[in-house]
Amino acid sequence: MSTEEQQTRQPVTVFLVDDHALFRAGVRTELESITAEVRVVGEAGSVAEAVAGIARTRPQVVLLDVHMPDGGGAEVLRRVRPELPDVVFLALSVSDAAEDVIAVIRAGARGYVTKTISSKELVRAIARVADGDAVFSPRLAGFVLDAFADRPGSEPISDPDLDLLTPRERDVLRLLARGYAYKEIASELFISVKTVETHVSSVLRKTQLSNRYELSRWASDRRLV
Repeated sequence: MSTEEQQTRQPVTVFLVDDHALFRAGVRTELESITAEVRVVGEAGSVAEAVAGIARTRPQVVLLDVHMPDGGGAEVLRRVRPELPDVVFLALSVSDAAEDVIAVIRAGARGYVTKTISSKELVRAIARVADGDAVFSPRLAGFVLDAFADRPGSEPISDPDLDLLTPRERDVLRLLARGYAYKEIASELFISVKTVETHVSSVLRKTQLSNRYELSRWASDRRLV
């Protein structure tokens, strides 16, 4: 991003979710003291408070704790994402356990960083997920790759929506999300253009989406790209 773009860009609005008030206060102070690139618009210490607060403030990014007494980050994701699909979630947790990382990413978080992250790195992570990137602390990226790569030795993780698609439909969707034209997909998979169209129509029906853009985003959210 150029200097001019940095100067004219509006701050990324952020909502903090963590059951420790002292930690929330520290994060808010750090973010607001070191940069004008982000603006904290609210905070919550429980799932119910988070759901209500996010709906009220409509932030661009939610910094989300994984473990909370009343359900945790995955529950916030399950309750918020269907209503506010444009809100981006970045998990910020003390846990670096593979099962925690996989669960919250599967629920729809765009990234996962641990609380050992520096303030400047956290600001960069917030900006990146707001721009559509996926962000992980280096050690955690391997967990995600293993879980979503469909390779021998990977732990199979169930996704009811993804499980509706046939292997061929997944192949077509993966190429479509990478920007391939129908003709290019047909050539890559050694099938006809009409067969590609049939698969795309089937995927649209099963996912209840309406166009290629939505399909690409759906595939990206599930790390198919």
